Amino acid sequence: MASEGADENTSAAGADGASGERGARGSAETAADTTADTSAAAEAARPASGESVRIDSWIWSVRLVKTRSMGATACRGGHVRVNGERVKPAYSVRVGDEVRLRHAGRERIVVVKRLIRKRVGAPVAVECYVDNSPPPPSREATAPAGIRDRGTGRPTKRDRREIERLRGLGGPGALGGQGGEPNSSPGPR
Repeated sequence: MASEGADENTSAAGADGASGERGARGSAETAADTTADTSAAAEAARPASGESVRIDSWIWSVRLVKTRSMGATACRGGHVRVNGERVKPAYSVRVGDEVRLRHAGRERIVVVKRLIRKRVGAPVAVECYVDNSPPPPSREATAPAGIRDRGTGRPTKRDRREIERLRGLGGPGALGGQGGEPNSSPGPR
């Protein structure tokens, strides 16, 4: 029986190929199948009726963060805001909410279009929100600070402080004051 089905598929493919219609129709069918697959995947990841979705789970599901624990940590750290308010990881997100996430040096602003509770592929995830984020800065605009020429050796203490000042990390003398750390001892006795 399996061989009969294979023979029918082969003969149907041969007939389409002979008429030349298969190429044009095949690409349209593939696009329709892809759209159907993405919407089917989103529907499968949708919560049951009456079930809510946690914000940390949602931002992980739509691939704004790499892991759910990173989403929870971002919420606890105050990096996630829903409709302008800081939220805890267990906050229930709803369709139409505006989610602001500060992650990896940039702010993402998205509006929830669809609730999902399971992580899905990138094409499906993009359909679950409207991205209103500002474009990321160009690579030229974010000049790398502290890159040293090859062969210059290990940075001196003065070089290290200069690199930290350029990066904005601060350090003991970042506020313009001289001297060491406040808890350091005055020296050997």
